[in-house]
Amino acid sequence: MTSNAQSPWQWSEEQWRARVNKVRAGKRLAPKWPDQKRSAFALSFDVDHESNELRDGAKSLSRLSWGQYGQRQGLPRVMSLLDKYDIKASFYVPAVIAKLYPDDQRALIDNGHEIGIHGWIHELNSVLPAENERDLMMRSADVLEEISGKRPVGLRTPSWDFSDATLAIIREMGLLYDSSLMADNDCYELLEDGKATGVVELPVEWIRDDAPYFMMNRFESLRPYIGPKDVLDIFMREFELAYEEGGIFQLTMHPHIIGYRSRIWIVEELIRAAKAKGDVWFATHEEIAREAAKLI
Repeated sequence: MTSNAQSPWQWSEEQWRARVNKVRAGKRLAPKWPDQKRSAFALSFDVDHESNELRDGAKSLSRLSWGQYGQRQGLPRVMSLLDKYDIKASFYVPAVIAKLYPDDQRALIDNGHEIGIHGWIHELNSVLPAENERDLMMRSADVLEEISGKRPVGLRTPSWDFSDATLAIIREMGLLYDSSLMADNDCYELLEDGKATGVVELPVEWIRDDAPYFMMNRFESLRPYIGPKDVLDIFMREFELAYEEGGIFQLTMHPHIIGYRSRIWIVEELIRAAKAKGDVWFATHEEIAREAAKLI
């Protein structure tokens, strides 16, 4: 760590290089897809529900009800759509949400979907002492395994908030992959302090996330600024170029955001476009990470 007494412009080259290299993208992992498929299509859903408001002290009953909409309407709508097209997806679930709705987690696993770690109560890792982050991550994995019957192999940090300790904890837990960072379009091996870790990163990006386009808070300046048709256009352009390049189209969504009647059609249109290609591999994040890991 660098000294808090120094401003960044005062850092030595050794200091700023060490900061850049703390967690870094290493070897690019671009496998040949199974069954000679041209590209991979990876849908993921962060099942936050009420956890965002719980993390902040549960001050707003209104926003807690918004989270509950994700469980009552959003998640069933998502699962119905995936079932319609026989697609398996990855769901990242905070432990408190898994405990609130255990039957949902069992249904996801029973339907062939993946469940990954997404924190305890959607906490921000960067503000936690390392020992607390470690405790919460390990307890979260235990809860997900106890409820779903399957030990998670992947992590998506809440709010993609990656601390100095996160990668070391991932390695200690023996996780296959992380999906919280943004250094590439395709998978890569994570480096820690310049050394290869064997951990696969399946990168995310805010432009491939529903939240930046549709989030709303009446007491802040946060407002939806773009319509569903325009969001579909952005996502579709991301998919088309991923297909052309033979890479991964990865999308992050939330049942309490994408699961509305006026938005869920975006996901269906993307699925229909990918199905029409005839040579797209629909896969969970775990499946893609396992293919990528063969190149390490």
